[in-house]
Amino acid sequence: MTYESAREFAATYGLLYLMILFAGVLLYAFWPKNKKKFDEAARRPLEDD
Repeated sequence: MTYESAREFAATYGLLYLMILFAGVLLYAFWPKNKKKFDEAARRPLEDD
């Protein structure tokens, strides 16, 4: 495997991997089931102990 072919492989599949990872993070963040958990976490700094 030459440097050029390794670089092309990393650029192509690295981009694909990061795009899939980003889509997964977005799905997790905007999934309706997680709304309650995120709302509670957002209010936590404002609560008095």
